[in-house]
Amino acid sequence: MRLIFGIFPLLVIPVVLYNLLAAFGGSVQVVDASGQIVQTQAAPLASLLSERFLGLPMISGVEWELTNGDAIVLLAVIFLFLEILKSTSTGTATIVNHGISLLLFILCLVQFLLMPNFATSTFFILTAMTLLDVLAGVIVTIVSARRDFGVAGDV
Repeated sequence: MRLIFGIFPLLVIPVVLYNLLAAFGGSVQVVDASGQIVQTQAAPLASLLSERFLGLPMISGVEWELTNGDAIVLLAVIFLFLEILKSTSTGTATIVNHGISLLLFILCLVQFLLMPNFATSTFFILTAMTLLDVLAGVIVTIVSARRDFGVAGDV
């Protein structure tokens, strides 16, 4: 189980969640007076992402509102933190994790550029987080390996 946890990039979870919302969230079609379907300027999923997920009353008297998109980004931030912690090891599982993370970033980038439901700020932030996971993971792994090499080789 630990090996699967080491190989599996945790940022897959918010990306899959977003993909499920995009697949089952439906699409918005605007019809003009003549019955023609009009192209919308916003992603069809944007309205679902801006819906209220959670609201909490604050001491100041206002209500703090968390939207669906904000909740996905918050989940991704937590998983990005855990991914960076995982990248401090120098084993084979970590190298495989970085490779899968790179594939996840490429998939996210293609979806963001080519698919209408993925052209949202929420998914752009998820895509940026997958890129940061790849870059930070590789850099942290290299620094950790260099430190381990220096200690083992008495350099």
